[in-house]
Amino acid sequence: MALPPLLRGFRPGLLGDVTALHGRYYAAHWGFTTFFEAKVASGLAAFASRYDPARDLVLSVAEGNRTLGSVTIDGSDPAAPEGLLHLRWFILAEEAHGKGLGRALIDEALAFSRGSGRPGVYLWTFDGLTAARRLYDRAGFVLVEEHPGDTWGTRVTEQRFVLKFG
Repeated sequence: MALPPLLRGFRPGLLGDVTALHGRYYAAHWGFTTFFEAKVASGLAAFASRYDPARDLVLSVAEGNRTLGSVTIDGSDPAAPEGLLHLRWFILAEEAHGKGLGRALIDEALAFSRGSGRPGVYLWTFDGLTAARRLYDRAGFVLVEEHPGDTWGTRVTEQRFVLKFG
């Protein structure tokens, strides 16, 4: 079975689709509230307002008009440490799990990142997202920070991973 093509850049409805995918998944599986969904929406909106395809990447995959997943490389994040790119908003619809779409999104995002001339990529996540963690480990990300926190509006063990190039 061939994977649907990866789509670059914003398209109408993508901001809302990515926000909705996050809101639904994390409410159902982690008890996250609308605080989290609003945080995703506001972060995506801020990113979209400074989006520059020369330094930023938005990737998504869809079947028809339905978004199945997305990932972003934020090369313009003003809070990024050490000149690193920021991998953000990686999400797959539940029916897309286990089909290789997550791996395809991460692989393409990291190919873009390696070609950026930047020293590496970092991401924030939390303990317990096993499938995503397998993808990060496979790609060579290293856990560099871990602590209890409520950045997402719910108490979790927050984790920061870094992948250095070269």
